[in-house]
Amino acid sequence: MDHDQLRKLLENVKAGRLGLAAALARLRTLPFEDFGFAALDHHRAIRQGFPEVIFCEGKTSAQVVAVARGLLKQGDRLLATRVAPAVAQALRRLDRRARYHEAARAVVVADPTRALKGDVLILTAGTADIPVAEEARVTAEVMGSRVSVLYDVGVAGLHRVLARHDRLLQARVLVVVAGMDGVLPSVVGGLVDRPVVAVPTSRGYGASLGGLAALLTMLNSCAAGVGVMNIDNGFGAGCLAHRINMLGETRGRSERRAKGGK
Repeated sequence: MDHDQLRKLLENVKAGRLGLAAALARLRTLPFEDFGFAALDHHRAIRQGFPEVIFCEGKTSAQVVAVARGLLKQGDRLLATRVAPAVAQALRRLDRRARYHEAARAVVVADPTRALKGDVLILTAGTADIPVAEEARVTAEVMGSRVSVLYDVGVAGLHRVLARHDRLLQARVLVVVAGMDGVLPSVVGGLVDRPVVAVPTSRGYGASLGGLAALLTMLNSCAAGVGVMNIDNGFGAGCLAHRINMLGETRGRSERRAKGGK
């Protein structure tokens, strides 16, 4: 249940269209719902603007489906990450609206007509980094952000990112995904005055240490305004980018009201 659903519930009670007993029944599981193997946080959409997200690794198909069913009973949006193909099939059987994003390993249930807002730009250093970037893209989009991508613009061919400098400056927030040496976020951070969310990936040869080398490079960036996520954490990057992006939407609305607009 999110803000809009809660407001509608209260308005229906106030208008007499819904009785107190029925309203209480709807609210009974609002704080959380105990499945034994999971305590489903139905209050999260009210606190944070989006329902609890299902991290599927380590869970059985039956557990994932049970949690998804509980979430969909309370709302119409769902995001499941790190989804194996068999689990994706089970979720699609649960709800025909479910869409499996194979590259991102994510399943989404969302209104396809919902207007997306702002401008999040995602870049990758190489093609091998695209799965992590796609997880970030799917996450930010299902949460409500407009997202565009620039893939394979790493520093081995620096002209590729420099040729897109104007596009970098247009974005409200940038997500930069890189493995190997992990240098691209520092380069991008030195070219823009926008927040940069850096995501190290585990792609690379032996001395990359499963993404640790890229992580340390990003943490030691000499460019200001670069924040670093954990290795391969595309979901975290997409969520953070969305929240930064929505701050721009809030500021824009305030400025329009101050000028007498809508």
